[in-house]
This record gives sequence, C-alpha cells and structure tokens, in this order.
Amino acid sequence: MLPPSVSVGMAENPAAAQISQRLDWVPDARLAALPTIAADGYRCCMRYFASGVNVITARDGEARAGLTATAVCSVTADPPRMVVFVNRNVLASDVVMRSGALCVNLLAADQEEVARVFAGMHKDVRGEDRFRYGTWGEAITGSPVLEGALASFDCRVIKVFEESTHRAFVCEVLATAERNDAESLIYLNGVFRSLPL
Repeated sequence: MLPPSVSVGMAENPAAAQISQRLDWVPDARLAALPTIAADGYRCCMRYFASGVNVITARDGEARAGLTATAVCSVTADPPRMVVFVNRNVLASDVVMRSGALCVNLLAADQEEVARVFAGMHKDVRGEDRFRYGTWGEAITGSPVLEGALASFDCRVIKVFEESTHRAFVCEVLATAERNDAESLIYLNGVFRSLPL
C-alpha cells in the first residue's frame, strides 16, 4: 500500500501528482515544543547566504508584473522543475496565480540596475514603469523575458503551496536561454556583488 499523501490537481494535471506531501510523517514531539529564534536573528544569519539575483516576471493579459528575488531553487532535472517563493502581498504573486506561468530571469552583473528597480529600491519607479529598465521580450508562456540575462527559465506553474507570508510556486521549465559572456550578479550581506563565471 502506498503511503498517504496529498495530491492536488491530479485530474487536471497528471504531472502535478508526482509532487505530494507525506501525511504519514510526524514531527518529533520534543523538538516541536521548542521555541524558534526571533525573526531578526534569522534574517541576520540569512544575509550570509550568497544567492543569485533573479527577476521573477509574469503576465496576465496586458498586465505585467515582476520582483527581484533570491528564493529560487532547482527541484529536479528530470523532469525539469524549480520552486520560486514570492511574498503573497506583492502584485506579482497574484499575476502568477492568475496566469499560471512565470519567468525566472537570472541576472548578469551588468544588470544590477534592473535588480534595484524590481526590488523597489527606486521608490519613484513602480508597476509597468519598471519594464523601462532592461530590454524585454516575451517567453512562450507570455511572461516577460529579460534580454541579456545570464539565464532565463520560462515556466508553467504546476502546484502552489502557501506558507506564512509566501507562496511557493512549483514550476516546470518549458524553455531556457543563456549567456556565457558575463559575470554573475549575487547578493551577499545586503550588497549586490559580481562573481566571474
């Protein structure tokens, strides 16, 4: 007998059935009773994770939205899957929910200004105006794709998890593009940095 699991959307998308939550696993009761650290302490230590800088984009009809993110991770290569974490309170999260697609644009070092704009560091640049920075095309899903990105991953969303303040979008990659003549843009200890390939 197979272990109990949650499989949402099996009828609509058979591939989604391959990602399931184990319901037969139970956390250790002693550990579950321990308090967690404060959010500030957690954030302080997380600053030391060097992360690639991504602009996550999506389109719903004529509406385009995007944000700068570092919480992007490969799940499997076969099938090609990624997980992207987006705050539920930003516009892009709702656009991804409605469209069912997103593009992960991994930035090159010469695209730091794009990262700053989509991170909200230019307070006077909002919404559609953010797309004035960089040159944007359209991926096969319709999501905006940044020309000259170090790599781009055009994705369909196959499952959504909600955890605290964020949504986790589990995606399958439909198309990629890459550039091999630039340094990588990373974020470490609150600062954008470049890293040779």
